[in-house]
Amino acid sequence: MDTDPAVWPFRRVEKSHSFKTNHSSRDGLAGFKCYDVRVFLCRFIEGNIMSIVLKVGEARGQWWVDHMKGLLPDQDVRFYQDPGNLDDVEIAVVWKPEPGWLKTLKNLRVIVSIGAGIDHILVDPELPKDIPIIRTTGDDLRVRMREYVTLHVLRHHRRIPEIHAAQKTREWLQIIEPPMYERGVGIMGLGNLGADCARALSALGFKTAGWSRSAKSIDGVECFHGEDGFRAFLARTNILVCLLPLTPSTHGIMNKDLFAALPENACVINSGRGEHLVDDDLIAALDSGHLRAATLDVFHQEPLQSDHPFWDHPKVLVTPHVASLIDPVAGGEIIAGNIRRFLAGEPVPDMVDVSRGY
Repeated sequence: MDTDPAVWPFRRVEKSHSFKTNHSSRDGLAGFKCYDVRVFLCRFIEGNIMSIVLKVGEARGQWWVDHMKGLLPDQDVRFYQDPGNLDDVEIAVVWKPEPGWLKTLKNLRVIVSIGAGIDHILVDPELPKDIPIIRTTGDDLRVRMREYVTLHVLRHHRRIPEIHAAQKTREWLQIIEPPMYERGVGIMGLGNLGADCARALSALGFKTAGWSRSAKSIDGVECFHGEDGFRAFLARTNILVCLLPLTPSTHGIMNKDLFAALPENACVINSGRGEHLVDDDLIAALDSGHLRAATLDVFHQEPLQSDHPFWDHPKVLVTPHVASLIDPVAGGEIIAGNIRRFLAGEPVPDMVDVSRGY
């Protein structure tokens, strides 16, 4: 253990405090484990602790705060509704912070996204410059997205929406479909989540392809990239899954031109971002019969407005952004581990290249 407190990663010295005890230094440390001694001395010498503010929805806010306090007992974890002195805050753990909120944290050192995407942070026109951003990824998130995508690819492959609709009219509808090795499934976006889903679908036996901005290589997956590969990728895809990051170049990518490039009776699944989709273009493609069905987990406005036509459309399944919903148990360990690595000056695998937008 380093004996020089100047190299300890816990926090900066912003102000000094006195510390009084009736015990000698030696007696005062009796019974502490090595880690406890380090935390005790750090507080004794520096007089303050790292303040972390959590900006999450109210429904699970207290759960997040309580869980993160347990994972980071040596830090000061606060909820954004009762943040105390904002000048104390050096770490912000956020999901969809309001534009301008992050700039109120004058001593902010790092922003942590509660999720794999960072578009909800970058959309802030007043985002403080040169503040590093850490995304949250991990096995739990990959497994949940893999479950969701596999479920709905199989659902469309076996035409369960039509069978379910036929049940309502007591129709005995037997549909003969080709086996999965003849069904083209395409994943748009081959990042952490997309590549994992592509591998899973390929392992099941689907004729799986993926498309990304730059060239990728994944065993068992036919990979396309760039503008030159986009139309060829769409032409062979019967079930399209969008797992792209949201950037200026992918905003509105699921539009009438894309739908027209898909084969007749194709299905689409969007579990990327709502802004990837042009809603009216999807409805038109479904109503014309060119597209057979759609599963949508993300929307321009969430919760989805009660009068939105997706709710009642017979060819659309709406799910309430649950494909890879992160909770304190699934994400807390990952976030806490990344915070510890950041404070220790160690490499953080989930650190974002902000210039790429994801």
